Amino acid sequence: MLSCCRSHRWAERVAAHRPYPTVEALLAAADEAGYDLSRPDLDEALAAESSALPHPDAPPTARTALRAAHAAYESSFGHAFVISLDGVRPGERLDQVLAGIRSRLGNEPEEERVVAADELRRLARARLAFRLAEDLTARHPGP
Repeated sequence: MLSCCRSHRWAERVAAHRPYPTVEALLAAADEAGYDLSRPDLDEALAAESSALPHPDAPPTARTALRAAHAAYESSFGHAFVISLDGVRPGERLDQVLAGIRSRLGNEPEEERVVAADELRRLARARLAFRLAEDLTARHPGP
């Protein structure tokens, strides 16, 4: 659970209600736990996040722009920039991250906490779904 969201409270809340009858029920519980994070819980989870690195094939100028944008964001808000890229095509991810950082740099700190908390909840949900899919594949390998 902690690999999905580094808040101990989030992980404990999700794990406490096992077993879940369906994947949808598990994901709903993960969402609910994400909405209920206190300020210290959110700080704990955000402190464990790291800035996304660009694909190694990205042009040097794009890597430089991303590093500068991450540095500006972290300087302004005190934690790594978090964004869920679930559903974003790989070729569009770098642009999406850069646009997200640039637009969110204008947020007031409390406004950004709300946005970051929502992105963290979406990230945790996507990570959990990914882990479940990996586990299913490992248990039931194809032909």
